[in-house]
Amino acid sequence: MQTNFTLAQLADPDTAVSEKILRTCVHCGFCTATCPTYLLLGDELDSPRGRIYLIKDMLEADNPANGEVTRHIDRCLSCLACMTTCPSGVDYMHLVDHARVRIHETYRRPLFDRLMRSTLAAVLPYPGRFRAALAAAWFARPFVGLAARLPGLWRLSAALTLAPAKLPPRSNTDRPGVFAAEGERRGRVVILRGCAQSVLDPRINDATIRLLTRQGVEVVLAAGEGCCGALVHHMGRADESHEQAKRNIDAWTSVIDDGGLDAILVTTSGCGTTVKDYGFMLRNDAAYAEKAANISSLARDVSEYLDTLDLGEPKIEASMRVAYHAACSLQHGQQVKDAPKALLAKAGFDVSEPAESHICCGSAGTYNLLQPAIAEQLRERKVGNIEAVAPRVIAAGNIGCITQIGSGTDLPVVHTVELLDWAYGGPRPEQLVEVV
Repeated sequence: MQTNFTLAQLADPDTAVSEKILRTCVHCGFCTATCPTYLLLGDELDSPRGRIYLIKDMLEADNPANGEVTRHIDRCLSCLACMTTCPSGVDYMHLVDHARVRIHETYRRPLFDRLMRSTLAAVLPYPGRFRAALAAAWFARPFVGLAARLPGLWRLSAALTLAPAKLPPRSNTDRPGVFAAEGERRGRVVILRGCAQSVLDPRINDATIRLLTRQGVEVVLAAGEGCCGALVHHMGRADESHEQAKRNIDAWTSVIDDGGLDAILVTTSGCGTTVKDYGFMLRNDAAYAEKAANISSLARDVSEYLDTLDLGEPKIEASMRVAYHAACSLQHGQQVKDAPKALLAKAGFDVSEPAESHICCGSAGTYNLLQPAIAEQLRERKVGNIEAVAPRVIAAGNIGCITQIGSGTDLPVVHTVELLDWAYGGPRPEQLVEVV
């Protein structure tokens, strides 16, 4: 794609990166075949190619974002299926991230939209606030129907619908500490505790810790870490996301200095994609660029790390059919496709991957809260494909997908690592108590 940026514009490092990305695009349109919003809406501007044109025009003209640009960029899930499909290697992720920052900095959204986004940014990354908000949502649930009919509040009704009726109890492991390896130590890792996941399902990290320590891996939960920054990053709130990233970099660097690390493990794949991108995010920060790059080099999805271990023979005969849902942030964002399925198969499960596994379920961080109509259509499509393989349980590697899919089916939905923990000597996941 031909571009016409001035030298003054290219002096900005973010614009310089975006210009190189734009020049990589050859207009081929392969991306439209795998874009969920183009699939549903059929609008060229709701495809990656169309959004690329909008971003190019906005950046070249050095204009503030307008309503049209904002509407179509907001509809993008950042599922990154287009990057998996693109034959030219267009780095759409960093281009749309730049556009979102531009929108946040230059476009004044309608009042309720501003309030909604500010509230999500102030609540979701902080477990204490998020838990309190979910408690309040329980009291508000009877008014879901009323909110859905009131102008401006329809998205709030979607948020109330997604809120769980009951939260699991807090985990005893959800605090900084060290969990010793059983037997001879084979490795030492940090696990990101996370923000939303630690409230919605702390059993995921509990299962991870049990499985790893039984395998001789020492697990560290670092003091001082917090949200990975992904939630606000995808809202274009760059300063906030960078501060959250720096907090984690400092916390994990301290652990490295205290005894070394083999890996930084992430059990929420949406967070993993962001942590692996810290090096890029902070590339222009003289104080953090090198440390950020080191942290990114150590980041692994939990399935990637488990795939390097010899887990031994399964302790149970678990031949039940598992529908594996490939989270977009894992298969497209991190290009981790085979490890989760291979691990489940080695553990004795009958693994099926539903049709259209490359299409997003509609979760996408806060997308199902901000774009509930599109998210619901994608959820129903995803659930239909999953139920078609007649599984007894659904496995996924991202808490957003687990929550989204779980809101549309009666099938139990668990994290992949919970099934692996069970197969190799841990307790049966609570969600499977009624499954025979």
